[in-house]
Amino acid sequence: MTLPQFDNISIRRDGSILYASFNRPAYLNAFNRQMEQAFGQMIDYVAHDDSTNILVLSGEGRAFSAGADFEFMQENIDHPERFNITSAKRAIFSMLDCPKPIIAKINGDAIGLGATLALFCDISFAADSARIGDPHVRAGFVAGDGGAVIWPQLIGYARAKEYLLTGTLIQAADAARMGLINYSVPAEELDARVAEFAGKLLNGAMMAIRWTKMSINIGLKQIATATMDASMAYEALSNLSLDHREAVAAFREKRKPIFVGK
Repeated sequence: MTLPQFDNISIRRDGSILYASFNRPAYLNAFNRQMEQAFGQMIDYVAHDDSTNILVLSGEGRAFSAGADFEFMQENIDHPERFNITSAKRAIFSMLDCPKPIIAKINGDAIGLGATLALFCDISFAADSARIGDPHVRAGFVAGDGGAVIWPQLIGYARAKEYLLTGTLIQAADAARMGLINYSVPAEELDARVAEFAGKLLNGAMMAIRWTKMSINIGLKQIATATMDASMAYEALSNLSLDHREAVAAFREKRKPIFVGK
């Protein structure tokens, strides 16, 4: 069976396991507009594909995903009418609505939106060299694309506020200890550990596993529904801020930003 193609996401099949990899390695798999839209399409495909029982999500090259591409951010600054709340919401809700188990294979840094998508996976394995964090605020930006939803559910509100308000990155071993991810493993063991866990799921009662996932996600969907419209609206407002403009300009000019609180 010929697999569909998705912009900047490569997929391959191994039996009933579908492997999807963010595929912009030269940009550390940072999201542009096409990749953001393609992600939701890919998850919808998995949800409805009878040949797929498990999705494994990873990144090509040395990163899982560095979040949003700064050229993408600049485009949204220059054309705020293009700021798309729908694509970000679709990415999150497509994962919550997908009955197939999704395993995050965090092969390298998962940052910003990259971290959000990894954390919304059902099970997460990270190479011990990887870092996880949501530095939206360091770009003068609101963590509105799902981070404000998932971080508090995994590590509690106090710790979530600490990391989301500072943008501090967390080593994989520390992330596993605090419950942000399931496992931190030596990088050379990552593929084998993910394959072993996927095999354990495949040997289980798949319909029961799917419906258990969906039952667990009911509460998380309620929280996401209550939160994301407002948080994405705040993110859209921060897209217009002077501090966000300064952060993007500073990144492109390879200097530290000077924030003015506006």
